Amino acid sequence: MTIAEGLVPELDHEFATTRRVLERVPEDKLGWKPHEKSMTLGRLAGHVAELPGLGQMVLESEKFVAGNGGKPFVASSREDVLKVFDERAAALRAKLASSSDGDLYVPWSLEAQGKTVFTLPRVAALRGFMLSHLVHHRGQLTVYLRLNDVAVPSIYGPSADESGM
Repeated sequence: MTIAEGLVPELDHEFATTRRVLERVPEDKLGWKPHEKSMTLGRLAGHVAELPGLGQMVLESEKFVAGNGGKPFVASSREDVLKVFDERAAALRAKLASSSDGDLYVPWSLEAQGKTVFTLPRVAALRGFMLSHLVHHRGQLTVYLRLNDVAVPSIYGPSADESGM
């Protein structure tokens, strides 16, 4: 089994779970945030939706320079956030499925303020920098949902709102 053959089912599972969370984003609360220092719900949902694109970038480049002027995606509707997520998730899945083990061992770096933050094999950057990042922000998004009385879907087991999976 190749590395990609092992990772694709994991991505499929996490992406399906993430989509269930994004499907619950309340359109009338996109400007809401739990604290002055927090992202708005629309920005957080947008960030979750755009993260698979980060995974594709890991597989197509050898580094990312933070602060290079990219414009953050802020969701303007549930349909908007799902469209971006679905497109980026499908593109990442296709790119990963066609990646060889050699492709996944190429070093990849994150740079910020003229310094290298880390260099890891692409497979490690994909899991740590993209997948763990996605799961982290998906968890934040479920807290935003809970604080707005939106039912939280089952993720790794039943939620307080759903008894089944």
